[in-house]
Amino acid sequence: MNELMLHRGGNLVTRADLDLVPLPEATDSYLPVSHYHLADKLLTISQNLLTDYVLLGEHYALARSGNQLFALLNFQKDHKELGLSVAFRNSYDRSMSIGLAIGASVFICDNLALSGDVAVMKKHTKNVWNGLEDLAISTLYRAGKNFQKVVADADRLKAIPMDNRNAFELMGYLFGQDIISPRQLTTVKDEWLKPSHQEFQARNKWSFFNAVTEALKSCPPISIMEKHKEAYSAVIDV
Repeated sequence: MNELMLHRGGNLVTRADLDLVPLPEATDSYLPVSHYHLADKLLTISQNLLTDYVLLGEHYALARSGNQLFALLNFQKDHKELGLSVAFRNSYDRSMSIGLAIGASVFICDNLALSGDVAVMKKHTKNVWNGLEDLAISTLYRAGKNFQKVVADADRLKAIPMDNRNAFELMGYLFGQDIISPRQLTTVKDEWLKPSHQEFQARNKWSFFNAVTEALKSCPPISIMEKHKEAYSAVIDV
């Protein structure tokens, strides 16, 4: 099970539990979006559109006494190592907008590999529901093409050899760009030198990227989508 969204204070719950969290009152400029209704809507849309995929699991976590929701839907098609994930978030305390990101999950180590052009955000305004469904549908329609790109990127990264010097230089770049923290830098180094998973023993850029995504598991839930996007873009482009 992918538990990336559960770090730093999140508690695992069921989808039904989301309906138990009291919804705050609306104001002239703020319309709260129900955790439960958001999860139910996105699950339904995902299953309706991703007809070639199988739902492997749905995972939900609440933080800040239920005011923040973090969720992940995992799908698989015909690739044993990579699957498609739908990640989303919501808040009742105005701490963050609704976030939706589609990307790949590395099943071996439960890591995300969110591509940079599929994450979308929506503010809690009075018209939030009007555009949210259309936004989710259009994002999911791009998911198939995006997933194939991630698979192709993974194959390309596996073909790029890296030695320790290359890896340490890229670690420094990621740290200098504030994509990883000092503590995460240590995790990347440890995962690169002694991978936790046999599949990443090969000295190539794909193994390095998975060392980075392993480190990003310690990100605060509120920033995890953005950090994965930044890491993906940086490792692919550098």
